[in-house]
Amino acid sequence: MHTAEIGIIGGSGLYAMPGLTEIEEIAIDTPFGPPSETIVLGTLEGRKVAFLARHGKGHRILPSELNFRANIYALKSLGVTSILSISAVGSLKQEHKPTDFVIPDQFIDRTFARNATFFGEGIVGHVAFGDPVCPIVLDTFVKACEEVGVVGKRGGTYVCIEGPQFSTRAESNLYRSWGSDIIGMTNLQEAKLAREAEISYATLAMVTDYDCWYEGHDDVTVEQVIAVMHQNSAAAQKVVKAAVRLLPTDLSASPAQSAAKYAIMTDRALIPEATRQKLKVLFGKYL
Repeated sequence: MHTAEIGIIGGSGLYAMPGLTEIEEIAIDTPFGPPSETIVLGTLEGRKVAFLARHGKGHRILPSELNFRANIYALKSLGVTSILSISAVGSLKQEHKPTDFVIPDQFIDRTFARNATFFGEGIVGHVAFGDPVCPIVLDTFVKACEEVGVVGKRGGTYVCIEGPQFSTRAESNLYRSWGSDIIGMTNLQEAKLAREAEISYATLAMVTDYDCWYEGHDDVTVEQVIAVMHQNSAAAQKVVKAAVRLLPTDLSASPAQSAAKYAIMTDRALIPEATRQKLKVLFGKYL
């Protein structure tokens, strides 16, 4: 059985993970379909990791088309207990400048066309999600940013929109009025599913530009955003490498590690066998 300890999900601009050794690329099928891409297993900083390109090689999958359930299930099936997620975001505050990193600790959901739970089909479950990010992984990202020498801001609110269009100016100003920090299209569903799967999760958000509230935003070209993205990606690779080394091996204090223990509401005797088998990798110890 292929095994990995740490999952790395690379977003826009981060499609590979330099520094991996003992590399093995595997295709995984899940009860929810295939993940975004084949998963690259390897060793990084002496730790077993599994790297997944969120949008697939060549960036060919829209945020709304991502099979979040398959992505998280595949990593769980490999033994992953923590996920280091990397994504590109827009800034909703002047203080978060392009090339900065923000490690958010809260999310606001503005999506409407996605499935973000493993429950259903005869099994009902509810996990706590008041604090949606693992504090241990978040702290690790902050320490890694400090070590690498890049701006890595602790905490903040990530607004997750459906896309693929960017927000209107009215929406952007609304999110600002809520005190939100950054805006993106992918991380909330990952965080929800990782929590159900009892995987400790946090995201390193790479600021590429200001959202459209910012005067002069519409003068920013795709080429300029891509240039910042490449700069961010090079720094993000260094941060992730440091985070893999710094991440504690004992995550028992993480609220994610036992998140589903009391989540299942359904009478075990009434859970359909097909559903039981489908979710065995996730909830087998509770069924």
